[in-house]
Amino acid sequence: MLRRTERSLENIPIGALGLIPIIGCQEMGQRVNDYLVKWRKESESEHKDDVAFSGYVRDTFLINANVPRFGSGEAKGIIEESVRGMDLYLLVDVCNYSIRYSLTGNQNYMSPDDHFQNLKRVIAAIGGKGRRINVIMPFLYESRQHKRNGRESLDCALALQELARMGVDNIITFDAHDPRVQNAIPLHGFETVPSTYQFIKGLLRSVKDLQIDADHMMAISPDEGGTNRAVYLANVLGLDMGMFYKRRDYTKIVNGRNPIVAHEFLGSSVEGKDVIIIDDMISSGDSIIEVATELKKRKAKRIFAAATFGLFTNGMDKFDRAYEEGILTGILTTNLIYQSPELLSRPYYINCDMSKYIALIIDTLNHDGSINELLNPNERIQHVINKYNNGEPV
Repeated sequence: MLRRTERSLENIPIGALGLIPIIGCQEMGQRVNDYLVKWRKESESEHKDDVAFSGYVRDTFLINANVPRFGSGEAKGIIEESVRGMDLYLLVDVCNYSIRYSLTGNQNYMSPDDHFQNLKRVIAAIGGKGRRINVIMPFLYESRQHKRNGRESLDCALALQELARMGVDNIITFDAHDPRVQNAIPLHGFETVPSTYQFIKGLLRSVKDLQIDADHMMAISPDEGGTNRAVYLANVLGLDMGMFYKRRDYTKIVNGRNPIVAHEFLGSSVEGKDVIIIDDMISSGDSIIEVATELKKRKAKRIFAAATFGLFTNGMDKFDRAYEEGILTGILTTNLIYQSPELLSRPYYINCDMSKYIALIIDTLNHDGSINELLNPNERIQHVINKYNNGEPV
């Protein structure tokens, strides 16, 4: 990780920093806040008497914001302290399905639509008083509905335009399903941040006997859409790359999508090699397990599945079976979205913490600095691989 001490933070902050974690994202918000408080206390003496750095060091950067609901299920956003002139960062996890609210006496689970509505309520409560509004939405709302086929809605583009109209200056997301959705808001800031460095670090910390070269390891894309991720991973690690082509039955629709008939493999031999399957999300997990099964048939050694977002929409049973049968050795996902206790308790699960990364991005943007180095982690990846190969702790 690029250390905070290496950042160039000479620019005057755009405004006093404020963090607003929307309900469902408080745990991540607290972790990010802890890093920011620690870093700024360490550099306190540098700007102690500079009026431009007023409010630079505080015990917390968290702003109290609530979204209480009426008995009918309707709600309102409330900001409980002044945010005038502040550079605000709103964190929202639209995939947190564990949050409940009362609707005419019944307990309802919050959907992505509810979380997005809450984000808009908090922006509306800010009422244009903040100096700048930045939204950090790790899982981009409706990002799976990113293109139109026939008479369909184009939900992701509509959501981005709605945030832009409400005064949001920057939208920061992670591994967007299709980064081209930013074409919907060409005059606004939109960054899609990769998680590759954290995956590599998580894998190297958990598995001590990897041989990172083209003879012993391979990067695999489970479909044609994720090829760029696998190509990047293969390039930075110096590996071969392969991909699967999903042959679908376009005459049927099951659960909103065309069912997959077969996975066709394109690439060199995987026999005897450790394999990393890299994707943006694990939803039901059917594709990942089918791809891993196909790789095992081709005599792959150990198979690790890495995905930025672990949704696990159909539970963990099939992953447990795949682990017991030796099809999957490990699963890596980030804490950018809600992680269930069942997931965290699994022996094959490797958690990749992104809170320090988010804190670095916020700290840099607050200083109006370039986050280009944070978006291109090639040097940090090479550094951590050299440490691993030399037997040093990663």
